[in-house]
Amino acid sequence: MKSYRSLSDNKGLTKFGTFGGVFTPSVLTILGVIMFMRYPSVVGYAGVWGSLLILLAAESISVITALSLGSVSTNMQVKGGGAYYLISRSLGVEFGGVIAIFFYIAQAVAVTMYVIGFTEALFSAFPAIGPWFRIVATFTNIAVLCCVYIGAGWTIRVQYIIFAILMLSIVSFYIGAWENVSMEILTANLQPDWQGDYSFFTVFALFFPAVTGIMAGVNMSGDLKEPSRSIPKGTFMAIGFTAIIYITIAILLAASKSRPALLSSTFVIKDIAWSGTLIYAGVISATLSSALGSMMGAPRILQAFAKDNVFKFLNIFGHGSGSSNEPRRAIILTFVISQIGIMAGDLDSIAPIITMFFLMTYGTVNLACFFEGISRNPSFRPTFRFNHWSIALLGAIGCLAVMFLINIIWATVAMVLAFGTYLLIVRAKIIVRWGDLGSGLAFEQARKALLKLEQERYHPKNWRPSILALSGGAWDRLHLVRYACLLSADRGIVSLAQIIGGNIEERFILRDKAEKMMRKFILEERLPAFPVVIVDENFSDALKALLQCHGIGGLRPNTLLLGWSADSKRLQSFSSILCLAKKMNRSILVICCVQEEEKWEVPEGNINVWWSDSNNGQLMLLLAFLLKEDREWCDRSLRILRPVSPKADVENLTKEMNQMLSVARIQAEIVILPTEDPISAVRQNIDFSAVLFAGFEPPDEDPEGVTASKLEEIINLPGDVILVYNAGDVSLMA
Repeated sequence: MKSYRSLSDNKGLTKFGTFGGVFTPSVLTILGVIMFMRYPSVVGYAGVWGSLLILLAAESISVITALSLGSVSTNMQVKGGGAYYLISRSLGVEFGGVIAIFFYIAQAVAVTMYVIGFTEALFSAFPAIGPWFRIVATFTNIAVLCCVYIGAGWTIRVQYIIFAILMLSIVSFYIGAWENVSMEILTANLQPDWQGDYSFFTVFALFFPAVTGIMAGVNMSGDLKEPSRSIPKGTFMAIGFTAIIYITIAILLAASKSRPALLSSTFVIKDIAWSGTLIYAGVISATLSSALGSMMGAPRILQAFAKDNVFKFLNIFGHGSGSSNEPRRAIILTFVISQIGIMAGDLDSIAPIITMFFLMTYGTVNLACFFEGISRNPSFRPTFRFNHWSIALLGAIGCLAVMFLINIIWATVAMVLAFGTYLLIVRAKIIVRWGDLGSGLAFEQARKALLKLEQERYHPKNWRPSILALSGGAWDRLHLVRYACLLSADRGIVSLAQIIGGNIEERFILRDKAEKMMRKFILEERLPAFPVVIVDENFSDALKALLQCHGIGGLRPNTLLLGWSADSKRLQSFSSILCLAKKMNRSILVICCVQEEEKWEVPEGNINVWWSDSNNGQLMLLLAFLLKEDREWCDRSLRILRPVSPKADVENLTKEMNQMLSVARIQAEIVILPTEDPISAVRQNIDFSAVLFAGFEPPDEDPEGVTASKLEEIINLPGDVILVYNAGDVSLMA
């Protein structure tokens, strides 16, 4: 079958199938030192039933992760980079970048661990070679480098030989164990015998790293002929094959050696096997193959990450060599890192965090599949369908739980380092060339929220400003844009609207260009707003369309914001806009700013509210409160100016206003102004005003534009002025 041997594409580049590219590297990584050296202790402490339960728990996480790998890898065109590529194209560059950095470091340092393990096994088999540990380890590391540097094709061929030796060593154990099988010994070893500090969870932590090898094949994604087919198939074959081996070894260990012998510090599997030499060869082969697998996989992760230009200083490692695009620069760096570890000596102190990084990778793969599933994005159409988002979530939680079970301190360190790296990439504001599921997930959440809003009955307690600002070219009317965003206070929605006069068929290109310019302006100014551009021959018709159709469900605009025009020729048009908004039951805000529009800055002074009536007063006071939520306005005094008749009961009115503020939970200074001339009284007591909120009532009809001329007296008051009309859906008592 072609998927079980090396293949070549039409360009002559060597590509690998399921067996050579995924199955073999994964099996050689899973069947490692733990199987030979630690598994007898696992069986000794946990017994047969406990060992099988530990194996089941560990394999469950592997199977779930493999399911997620199958789903994610068959939903895209997989290229080089393995886990990094899959995660970055699903969860985004931030999560992918974290995994790339830490998974690369973990695999690079893992080369050191495997080389040291190989050297220890070699010294155990040939103790006479003397105290040249680091020299032998260095030459071994150089040999691994040479194999990988030549190319993946050569390394895979070497792994075939290693695979054969490993299988012979396992067969040697089977033969020797079968000759010593005793039902009496097996019965005695069925139940657990926890001793000292060992319990189910500590023994589980001892064994779990044995199954953390399923990414070895995934890391070869760029060298696979059919990644979307080979990754799930090869991974499941490796899991099933190695699970059978671990099950049979556990039973044969329990049936051929007493519990004290299993817990002894001797090389139990070698003692049981038909040929101890083959077991030594198996251990040496397992460690050497793991070193080769990590030396192959780590550089490919770094190469893919560097190619994505996330950090420019890594670009040098993105270049490939030869027709097969071998990541030789990244291979050299990986060799240097592993050699530094060899010269440093004992790596037991950092071994746990390497396991944490592996588990973080597996957990993130599950997380990617979970989010892909719940986003319900139509683009998520994996050909591998034996999975569900709930299973992927269980896998992610399982990986996190195992991290803390193995070592709570190193798990915490790993999470903190990963979170810090995530923030670093976020702050770098990387612009990527691929899509991720962030927008799809946001869309699904928004869809559900909108449907819920549609089912809920409106209550004034839930009122939020949804402002449609007639900003035109927003960069020319900066004061309108700024006030719209300030008054929404990150609690509501702001839409910046531009109406272009003309025929839609003739102005469509202009409309598209204007919207792009508006979007660019919003991004550059970091405004929490949405652009909307509409073309119509008649301004009034365009405004009607905006007020009726813009928005969706509960997110339709409830407030129209526009600027004051001092042009007498536009008074009639201005008044018609006010009348139209009132008829359509929209609240109205009219902004008049004393500064130059293109240089608007936050003005100095107090926030004043001219309380002329209860209806408009409630919206004005709420908007003033929202304005004070901004950090540049929070220290401003909020004052309520209430002109009243000279005969009014000032004391009683003050008491009523204080009660109203108490119920509304808003702090403000109350200034009662007994007067016959409200405008003069407000002018005299406005006291260094930054902005004044003043209520008004648009007429039902105003063909002559009289309303606008009447408002000019208020507009001419000191400071910025915001005219407010409340359509009636705001209540401070809610």
